[in-house]
Amino acid sequence: MNEPATATSLSPLWHVEGDQTFFAGRLTYNASHRHGAPVYLAGLYGAFRIRFDGTAWITCRTAFVPAGVAHELDCAGDPLAVFYREPDAAPQALAALMSDADAVAGALVAARGEILPLRALYEDRGACAWTGAALADLAGFAIRRSDHGFDPRIARVMSRLRDAEGAAMPAETLARSVGLSPSRLQHLFTGTVGVPVRRYRAWLRMRRAIAHVIAGANFTGAAHAAGFADQAHFANDFRRTFGAPASRSLLGVRR
Repeated sequence: MNEPATATSLSPLWHVEGDQTFFAGRLTYNASHRHGAPVYLAGLYGAFRIRFDGTAWITCRTAFVPAGVAHELDCAGDPLAVFYREPDAAPQALAALMSDADAVAGALVAARGEILPLRALYEDRGACAWTGAALADLAGFAIRRSDHGFDPRIARVMSRLRDAEGAAMPAETLARSVGLSPSRLQHLFTGTVGVPVRRYRAWLRMRRAIAHVIAGANFTGAAHAAGFADQAHFANDFRRTFGAPASRSLLGVRR
């Protein structure tokens, strides 16, 4: 790995806003986990290893993992950029950030891709002020190069789940709001998004908790504000969502 000396002392960078979630920082090993949103991974200074259910370890520089696809990460303590975009318009959009990718177990891996804009965010200690704009530009670039096919009924359900009033809306009410039966909604939602409605709700709750930590809350305060029963509930769900303890990436985040 060929990284500047200053990068060794940089604290983790998190950003949660709109339809984007972003992390850049040092990671070691993340056990098998599944996300509620598609994610683009980029080794900021060198390759990392990724493994999917039933595969051997794969060494790559970038990867795209759709929502619901289980995977492990081995970064050996090197910095990794992790860019999620909510899948309510173009679920595969972030795959357009890669070059010459190979399909593996429902995901994509490659030796090249968009890395420099994400490295610039990580290396700038004041990046919190412009992370949102930079990610929006990168996502826009990816969306323009991707297929936009998406069921508008599922897009409306996802939009309702993300607003404060719809977050706790029962599945039956959500289904009626778009003219579907609850069972048909569950089937279409899982087939379109990659995870069931309940799993997507859990992802949104995790995003809210992370946003509270970024804003200055401690883990207990963030857990309660996001609707977790207590800090232990948040900690368990974080490990299930990301494959590692919250303390490894959320302590000392930049503000």
